[in-house]
Amino acid sequence: MPPFSVLDLAPVPEGFTPSDALRNTLDLAQHAEAWGYNRYWLAEHHNMVGIASAATSVVIAHVAGGTKTMRIGAGGIMLPNHSPLVIAEQFGTLDALYPGRIDLGVGRAPGTDQRTLRALRRDPTSADTFPQDVLELQALLGPVQADQVIRAVPGAGSSVPIWILGSSLFGAQLAAMLGLPYAFASHFAPGALMQALQVYRERFQPSAQLDRPYAMVGVNVIAADTDEEARQLFTSAQQSFTNLFRGTRGKLQPPIDDIESYWSPHEKAQAMNMLSCSFVGSAKTVQEGLEGFIAQTGADEVMVAAAIYDHSKRLRSYEILSEVQQAMKKAA
Repeated sequence: MPPFSVLDLAPVPEGFTPSDALRNTLDLAQHAEAWGYNRYWLAEHHNMVGIASAATSVVIAHVAGGTKTMRIGAGGIMLPNHSPLVIAEQFGTLDALYPGRIDLGVGRAPGTDQRTLRALRRDPTSADTFPQDVLELQALLGPVQADQVIRAVPGAGSSVPIWILGSSLFGAQLAAMLGLPYAFASHFAPGALMQALQVYRERFQPSAQLDRPYAMVGVNVIAADTDEEARQLFTSAQQSFTNLFRGTRGKLQPPIDDIESYWSPHEKAQAMNMLSCSFVGSAKTVQEGLEGFIAQTGADEVMVAAAIYDHSKRLRSYEILSEVQQAMKKAA
């Protein structure tokens, strides 16, 4: 039975502030640690009023400082937005503060729109050098070489584990070539999931970090005490994805009773395609869905997102999921 982990986008619900969101992030992390989740990741997004984790390294430090044993990391850092040296220094510092608990997942998407990308002072073509940037980052976090002039301090020699994040075959091929663990973003871009996993596993080359392929898959889980309640809670995520197509991103909206009155048939088809790796319902319903998904993908780890408006309901969803995992372990 693969371990379960948490992907927290630090959502800012309507009527609340980023301060509220970051307090909720730490509270969820502390509960997740008590419930036995394996790791807790935060993601880099910019210019989005509904996501409070833009300064991802800072939020990771906030969460790591409020927890004790769970791995904390980035899922991920959008490497084209940064110089590898700065990221090596940031995550080397995190590792110096919280030794052996920090993960560094990196992706090549900008995590924002093109205008914001320019505001970040990055070249729009910087994603083209992503493989070279990953190699540079590895070198900066690895053992210091005799002739090495540029060092990450802290960072050099820390060997913070690097993950490749992706939603296409490109990331799968790169992770396989470099012998790195691979996390697929099937929680919002599931189209190439099975093909990417196949490519990654077939082409994997062992490395100093990893001797065999290790694939994490992202899913959405909205769990509640009844199927009906979970379906209503899920309408917050459904509204968010509908708004994405409308170009009207905002804060996380409260759930509604009739999602069919919110979206058009075309918007519904688009949103539910992106949300197809979602498991919504009571403990029994979620368990049945996850068992089939894990059997289909052979996932080594499951990373779970939950866009739920009410923080107490979000906590309850992850609590139910932890109970589901325990039941799956017993049944295995």
